[in-house]
Amino acid sequence: MPTLNLSGAMRLLVLVAFFVAGVWSQSSGVIDDFIFYLPDIQYLAVQHLWLTAVSGSLAILVAIPLGILLSRPSMAKVAESAMQVLNVGTTIPTLAVLALSMSFLGIGTVPAIFGLFVATLLPITRNTYTGLKGVSPALMEAAAGIGMSPTQRLLRVELPNALYVIFAGIRTALAINIGTVPLAFLIGAGGLGELIFTGIDLYDPVMMLSGAIPTALLAVVVDMLIAITAFLVVPRGVNPGRA
Repeated sequence: MPTLNLSGAMRLLVLVAFFVAGVWSQSSGVIDDFIFYLPDIQYLAVQHLWLTAVSGSLAILVAIPLGILLSRPSMAKVAESAMQVLNVGTTIPTLAVLALSMSFLGIGTVPAIFGLFVATLLPITRNTYTGLKGVSPALMEAAAGIGMSPTQRLLRVELPNALYVIFAGIRTALAINIGTVPLAFLIGAGGLGELIFTGIDLYDPVMMLSGAIPTALLAVVVDMLIAITAFLVVPRGVNPGRA
């Protein structure tokens, strides 16, 4: 009973906090300021999602085959070295990657997509490699024992068992991607970073939050969509969510 009372008190406190925040935001005019920026938010959010979709799709198309290739027994001698190179690559600040891509490709959308592609590529490749290498050797021996070819073992045993880890990498990579897209504004690619950095320059907190809050919401929505896709696609038995 004390637990229920405490839970009820917490709910009441949250409702009161929301009510007070609503009254304050209405009386201070913050909501009107956000509404003023709504057309900009809608326009820049489309740019933001487009940059994420293009760079993320390219990264998925390249990273998964690369992870599969590195996990093959024939690549065992170079796979660990290649993964170390990729791990080192993750330590390079994304802003530096964007600056380097701007040096070679100029300003605008193309260097932004390339920089975002590089930042998104590494987590997916690493998780694909780790997921495939983590498949139980007993399963692999059983598959070989019933006469499966290497391709059949990859498609029917390894990939289904590694899908959950691969999807975890995709979720991480796309969340990083969406959080990094605002930096693309610095090289002329648009996106919600235009509101964030302009708001910082003008010392306009509402303008800055008009870019930051939608960016965070987009990251949450995309993460939820990938999680739902993983829940539906990853086979029962290797999916902790469908145990």
